Amino acid sequence: MSELREPSLPRTARVRTGPLRTGWTTGTCSAAAAKAAALALRDQVVVEHVDIALPSGQRVSFAVESCSWTPEEATAVVVKDAGDDPDVTHGAHLTVTVSWADELVLESGVGVGTVTRPGLGLLVGGPAINEVPRAMIGQAVREVVDRGLRVLDSVPDGEQRARKTTNARLGILGGISILG
Repeated sequence: MSELREPSLPRTARVRTGPLRTGWTTGTCSAAAAKAAALALRDQVVVEHVDIALPSGQRVSFAVESCSWTPEEATAVVVKDAGDDPDVTHGAHLTVTVSWADELVLESGVGVGTVTRPGLGLLVGGPAINEVPRAMIGQAVREVVDRGLRVLDSVPDGEQRARKTTNARLGILGGISILG
């Protein structure tokens, strides 16, 4: 009987010699974009970098891909880096638009899914933004403004990306979930 061996890798395969590169969640990137947009609205400036707190308390810095503002609202984009994880949201443009409001209101825009079934711990009919990212977004914007904001979270190609996930089977339609 022949000896079992591992198959040979193709010549074009790269062998990793170091540890895997870690990445960021959609929730972390949304929180960073929300803080950048809140800063832009408050100061009426273009924000290029922003730092936020992770749930662990560690602070991390993000480059802001684009940022624009008017006296009424501001928009910031942070591009998701999934590290070496084969994540369908890698490279997604987490886009947050903020405007002044009476209280903090979190809404889903284009490409962020809507919850259509009970059982996910989220309000049916509400945005598919889990509790940890909700808290992170709230903390991030409260670090820079002390009044209410309407926070509109979008992912321009989120609906197409969601087709490669199990979101529809879970009852999340119209886009990706904002997780972790």
